[in-house]
Amino acid sequence: MTVQTLNDIENIERVPLSERGLASSTYEALRRTADRTPEAPALSFFADATDFKNTHDWSYSELFADITRAANAFHDLGIKPGEVLAFILPNLPETHFTIWGGEAAGIVMAINPLLEAKQMAGLLNAAKASVVVTLAPTPGSDLWPKLASQLDQLPAVRSVVWVSMEPYVAEPVRGILKSVALKERAVHSAIAIHDWQSLMNTQPHTHLKSGRQIRQDECSSYICTGGTTGLPKIAARTHGSEVFNAWAMAAHLQPRSSGQVIFCGLPLFHVNGQLVTGLMPWTQGDQVILGTPHGYRGEGVIRRFWEMVEHFGINFFSGVPTVYAALLQNEWQGRDLSSLRYAMCGAAPMPAELFREFERRTGVKILEGYGLTEGACVSSINPPHGERRIGSIGVRIAYQNMRAVVLDDSGEYLRDANVDETGLITISGPNLFVGYLEESHNRGLWIDIDGQRWLNTGDLGRQDAQGYFWLTGRKKELIIRGGHNIDPKQIEEALQAHPAVALAAAIGSPDVYSGEVPVAYVQLRPGQACNAEELEAFAYLNISERAAVPKRIEILEALPLTAVGKIFKPALQLREIARVVHQAVERLGLSNIAVEVVQDNRRGPVACIRAGIGQEVLAPLLGHYSFQVEWLK
Repeated sequence: MTVQTLNDIENIERVPLSERGLASSTYEALRRTADRTPEAPALSFFADATDFKNTHDWSYSELFADITRAANAFHDLGIKPGEVLAFILPNLPETHFTIWGGEAAGIVMAINPLLEAKQMAGLLNAAKASVVVTLAPTPGSDLWPKLASQLDQLPAVRSVVWVSMEPYVAEPVRGILKSVALKERAVHSAIAIHDWQSLMNTQPHTHLKSGRQIRQDECSSYICTGGTTGLPKIAARTHGSEVFNAWAMAAHLQPRSSGQVIFCGLPLFHVNGQLVTGLMPWTQGDQVILGTPHGYRGEGVIRRFWEMVEHFGINFFSGVPTVYAALLQNEWQGRDLSSLRYAMCGAAPMPAELFREFERRTGVKILEGYGLTEGACVSSINPPHGERRIGSIGVRIAYQNMRAVVLDDSGEYLRDANVDETGLITISGPNLFVGYLEESHNRGLWIDIDGQRWLNTGDLGRQDAQGYFWLTGRKKELIIRGGHNIDPKQIEEALQAHPAVALAAAIGSPDVYSGEVPVAYVQLRPGQACNAEELEAFAYLNISERAAVPKRIEILEALPLTAVGKIFKPALQLREIARVVHQAVERLGLSNIAVEVVQDNRRGPVACIRAGIGQEVLAPLLGHYSFQVEWLK
């Protein structure tokens, strides 16, 4: 069935989901495709964008065989249902084998490789991970050094598995990798370190040694979320939620030709990389092109992307707004892009001007969507064969309910929001996760509506008369100026319309009088020149709400980004707090004051200050602000 409107979604739902014959687990879903199309191409990986035609390839039978071997290897290392293995890896074929093989053995936890060592250790301990899969000692990579520095702080970890880059590098480099690994193994003899390939070579590929029959409701993965808030939470998800979401996304994109070519450039510790460019295509018989260990961040990937589209015949890719902005800076004229049908954009709102410019200049249709880790991945998306409303997050996926609601003062459900009335976005369906590992993170998470449990997404939005949803802000990102709620999106979109601006981020800066005042940070387009005064004048003319006009605009060479490419606002908020503290120090004429603002996992932003005798006069002044202060001796 072709999905063009909300009515088409409702028609799909006329058949009960129980009659759709969905697989009981991610392993079973992958097995079905391998049985159906064993010789079809499933995965192609290139390690270097300068040599992207040199790929390492797997058919479906080979892919499923390696996933099965990985599951058996983890089983031999003691991973049983309910037990956690974690991975700290770049985008490699072995990362996929770890994810899906790990889910067949136990629970897989994805760790962002860009985190600091202590953050990694904190997450591993919180999840009680007993096995960690990471990159073997490799020149230029800090993954093993970071993990190694924390091993004495990880009492639950009993085994480490090293994945080597040897299969993907030239012969001379392989010798260097072996030599480095031997030295490191000798230094860390207290922990059991296993070589990935050696483990795989001893395992059968025809069956699971555990004999496990996996149920839909069993936990499959732990994913860390809350990246834009600076407060990581560990979300527990099920096999059923992942399988359903992959199926529902594929159903939304119908009709489609089989054997499509999908490019994966988002990191595999993120749900979009795993499901949209992993499990979903692999349940449809598609080929996934895994582009370099660092995805879109890999040297030359963005620069040569259009050439890759032409060479591989790429039909679909998924990205975030920063990826689309970067792709527009690279020449595509003269390239055959006829294979490219759609591109999905999620994770962050896409500026309308960027949307229009990308489609106009490339001819590629963008499908804006919305989703959360807590909802497996995708909850709504614009219909590929129907009207795509710029700025909207589309219509809900089949079998998952989604509504905007109004809560009372105690946070209880009061009523559904009216058409085009802003409310709290809530979702309910088979894609929902179980909850967060830390019980305190679950407070206020669920809302009872008509006797059913709905997820409080924390996002504000509205639904129009045709069923399209529109995000209007995020409760925790709202700038509250003297009790006046300001949506940062309106500031960002206004600045984004300036021809010199590539990216814009608006946040609240601490203010004694108003609590917060809006400020904005911008990144200019390459080759463009502009100053803050010009942007402030532009903002004044283009932001109708006077309270929302930024008090200050600062131009940065590059805005801080998460590994997925979202603008990382906590870094900017820490910068603003530091600026306020330094201003107070200067006002008081103090010297020899040390200031560091950090993001505390429980308290939020904390200004750590060593002021000596200056604390006596500085403390009362900083007490007028809402951020926390820790005085160091």
